[in-house]
Amino acid sequence: MPRIQKIIANSGYCSRRKAEELISAGKVLVNGKKASIGQSATEEDSIFVDGRPLRKQEKRYYILNKPKGYETTMKSTRGLPIVASLVKSNVRVVPAGRLDSDSRGLLIMTNDGELCHRIMHPRFTVDKVYEVTINTAIPEEKINVLRKGVVLDDKTKTRPCKVEVNLSAKTLTILRMTLHEGKKRQIRRMLTAVGFGISDLVRIQIGNLSLNNLKEGSFRELTDLEVSRLKKILGM
Repeated sequence: MPRIQKIIANSGYCSRRKAEELISAGKVLVNGKKASIGQSATEEDSIFVDGRPLRKQEKRYYILNKPKGYETTMKSTRGLPIVASLVKSNVRVVPAGRLDSDSRGLLIMTNDGELCHRIMHPRFTVDKVYEVTINTAIPEEKINVLRKGVVLDDKTKTRPCKVEVNLSAKTLTILRMTLHEGKKRQIRRMLTAVGFGISDLVRIQIGNLSLNNLKEGSFRELTDLEVSRLKKILGM
């Protein structure tokens, strides 16, 4: 049987991590009794979250081509518009992963909490591909440092990643970087660690999904085949 936090996440109510916080706070009841972390249940059990019965929602999956200037949150913290305002859906969907307000590109929006968890957790090794523009030349030895992993400003080290040089000139370098983890502002911090700034950062692919001709600021619903292939990559 699945654990209660997974059932809550799969319902679209919240992420698995948030579900664990609610369980720890005593706000989840299973068959009238307070749930505990790691407890198993079935979707047929009576489950209440924060005083209300847990209801199943139809799962919805979208990709959004996020413009600059939008926060990847459900509530603005800096007075900027939020990405959820760009997706018109009859259910509440949340961003699966981070993309800072200065960056743009592909963002998955969904109410599938388990899929969100797997996209964000490095254990599931889904490819996240970025096009990174730097307004100067970068020596090959610095690129090799990026490939092997760098120590960030918080003393954590990034995992090895794939770095390809799409364009190299005296005043411009364009890198294609493939990561499996998603630390906060990770690519910007990685480039800072080797002495460079970024002029543009675009996520162009997550797993089997790419932007193709999706216009900036636009979204579309994923096809059943796209969802099926993504779930297979994520081991769902």
